[in-house]
Amino acid sequence: MIIKSATFVCSNTKVSALPIANMPEYAFIGRSNVGKSSLINMLVNQHGLAKTSQKPGKTQLINHFLINEKWYIVDLPGYGYAKVSKSSREAWEKFIRNYITKRESLQCIFVLIDSRLEPQKIDIEFCCWLGEIQVPFALVFTKADKQSAPKTDANVALFKKQLSGWFEEIPPYFVTSAEKGQGKEAVLQFIDEVNQDFVMPVLTPKEDL
Repeated sequence: MIIKSATFVCSNTKVSALPIANMPEYAFIGRSNVGKSSLINMLVNQHGLAKTSQKPGKTQLINHFLINEKWYIVDLPGYGYAKVSKSSREAWEKFIRNYITKRESLQCIFVLIDSRLEPQKIDIEFCCWLGEIQVPFALVFTKADKQSAPKTDANVALFKKQLSGWFEEIPPYFVTSAEKGQGKEAVLQFIDEVNQDFVMPVLTPKEDL
């Protein structure tokens, strides 16, 4: 897939205020500082489209980016950052859940995992929740350039092993580096293939969520 255009559309905290769900969309989520914004920018060839920050927990909105005028990338708030207030964290979690469970055009969630780390409980739990509610997801292991390939492979294998205790089949996974462009073609090809099977959903009136 060739990315010809990528434009910011809107930021929201309510599912009811999101763009009409008439095109396929792919959400990106992970723990804070997993490299989500850098990965999105790498995929669309636009440095600075998704805002990067050294401060964990900065993304607090659902951000929509229209790609090639045909599909959306959705930048979701990171999870697992403990230094925000309990009320703020609960509010973020509520609208993330609402988006994931109610968005008709959501095709897949890319769950970003820091490839430098051994499996983290919060990542495993989030994947298991997606499995329980039967939302399609894929794993994206980030920052592969920050260590040796054997170390990345070992951590990926450990993560897959832990998931195998909960899933009959391991979801698709990709090893990436935003700096090196690693994994870009594979992720975009996966999206392109899913796009081919997109069927316009039957839209229902939105509650004020």
